[in-house]
Amino acid sequence: MSARAGEEFDTVRASADVDALLAARVPAAGPTVAVGDPATGEWTTTRGEGFRIVPLWEGEPLTGLYGPGWNEAVDAADAHLATLVRELDGRWGAHRRVALRVPLFRKQRGAALPPLFDALLAQDCYGDLTVWGPVGADGSGAVQRWVAVSAGHSAGDAPVVMAAAVSDRPIVELPEDDAC
Repeated sequence: MSARAGEEFDTVRASADVDALLAARVPAAGPTVAVGDPATGEWTTTRGEGFRIVPLWEGEPLTGLYGPGWNEAVDAADAHLATLVRELDGRWGAHRRVALRVPLFRKQRGAALPPLFDALLAQDCYGDLTVWGPVGADGSGAVQRWVAVSAGHSAGDAPVVMAAAVSDRPIVELPEDDAC
């Protein structure tokens, strides 16, 4: 669960959270650390070498939903993500997609992953990434960052989580290998 559980989706707030993430310091080195709310333990942020990730929204658990009800909940989450993507496309131009299929298969095999992909999967952020960049982190264009958003869930009854990531390195699709 994330600290966003139970909140209504708000495009303005999600966009502001992306702006705050873009302006935040990104660690140049160091271990990956996931931080939880001190009172509840719910995930609030993950930081690691060259990146930060935050939850933007979390839907209701899909427990007990089947067929149309499950599809409606997932479709609503996809619509929230599409609304945010349109907002960010308006700022930074057309996005590109980075699939998480290859990192997921590699993680299942126990293969090493770049820290950003490893951290996303550790938080059950399995949705493909919508990526922009480089974009200016400070408004002047001097500091370049890559921004990604995604929505997905780890299991059939888990809630959909929308997350944002900012990296000081390009966010690119990993090449397929023989096991993919």
